Amino acid sequence: MDVNTMQDASFTSTNSPSHARHYDVVVVGGGMVGAAAAIGLGQLGLSVAVIESRQPQPYDVEQPLDVRVSAVSVASEQLLTRLGAMDELLSMRHAPYTGLETWELDGCLTAFSAEQVGQSHLGYFFENRLIQLSLWQQLRSMDNVALLCPHKVMQFSRLSDNHQVTILLDNGATLSTKLLIGADGANSQVRQWAGIGVTGWDYAQSAMLINITTQTPQQSVTWQQFTPAGPRSLLPLPGNHASLVWYDDANRIKQLSQLNDVQLAEQIKQHFPPRLDPDFTVDNRGSFTLTRRHAQQYYQDNLVIIGDAAHTINPLAGQGVNIGFKDVDVLVAQIANAMGSGDTWWDTRVLKRYQQARYYDNQLMMTAMDAFYASFSNNLLPLKLLRNGALKLANIDSPLKRKVLKYALGLN
Repeated sequence: MDVNTMQDASFTSTNSPSHARHYDVVVVGGGMVGAAAAIGLGQLGLSVAVIESRQPQPYDVEQPLDVRVSAVSVASEQLLTRLGAMDELLSMRHAPYTGLETWELDGCLTAFSAEQVGQSHLGYFFENRLIQLSLWQQLRSMDNVALLCPHKVMQFSRLSDNHQVTILLDNGATLSTKLLIGADGANSQVRQWAGIGVTGWDYAQSAMLINITTQTPQQSVTWQQFTPAGPRSLLPLPGNHASLVWYDDANRIKQLSQLNDVQLAEQIKQHFPPRLDPDFTVDNRGSFTLTRRHAQQYYQDNLVIIGDAAHTINPLAGQGVNIGFKDVDVLVAQIANAMGSGDTWWDTRVLKRYQQARYYDNQLMMTAMDAFYASFSNNLLPLKLLRNGALKLANIDSPLKRKVLKYALGLN
């Protein structure tokens, strides 16, 4: 019997809160951020349940590379190491990168390197599924963490008399908890039940992710060129593979999605910079719309939201999962501090400190990405000359440049 079956077998099919199985923490969403939070809180000795509707596909080295990949920063790497997941993750496919370059006009390039901040690398590119798998392996090794999958939440309710939340699952089982964590994505069921509003908008562009096989050995620099229609990016993947990101008008992305692999390759050759190896084949592709969402608050009594449930960001700088991991780091630290001080660890004062530490930092990152996006979306010649001059100036090695890089890596 596997771990999931053993954990599910102990459930009681009852709708009565008095017969609910109690956990200190219930995390809704077992993706990268939710799984990381569950491990971190489990390491504090708390009993944790993770509710997830779908298991990630097991790893096989012969599998095609997934199109969903993330740039894991040095700070996120340090968190994954503390959670006990990094060694397992590095045993699977990955690509370290040591440089980051961005430009619009030739000769006006800004390049960042790991050496500038005394690091051996800036981060790693991993398939999202593999990050989740490595975290799940750690979850399954913890006696005080229950991974409840495949299950969905049917109903939430609040017990006002003892300040707990109850969760009714699709198999009729009921859970109760002192702290409900919403890590269930941009359309968070937890956030909606709590009545937490969001501000945001849809960007004018969509993005297409395209995995390719090249004749170039494994690359170590990720780059991005801005064009009037949107950025064109390359993300190194293991071996002679790479991920291309094509930002463009939503209708243009829809048109590209309808092409076959050979036709798409021809379009890439016409619209990506010449530094891309022209001798490549298209392996896989996918597309998504670009949206910005920010919750108006991150907590209520006995409830907190993290990751995409709290914020979605323009993916220009690849910061999405990294700011989600920052949420986890801060939330776990605040709860650990409260436990160490003998305070009520699920109290709203503790959750408020998490929000204070993360809300404005996330807002700053989101605003910076929006400003970057808006600036490069404008094709007026004076502004174009100004921003390219700024890129050229930014390439001068300086304390400010190193500070910006450290902030992006989460080393501030």
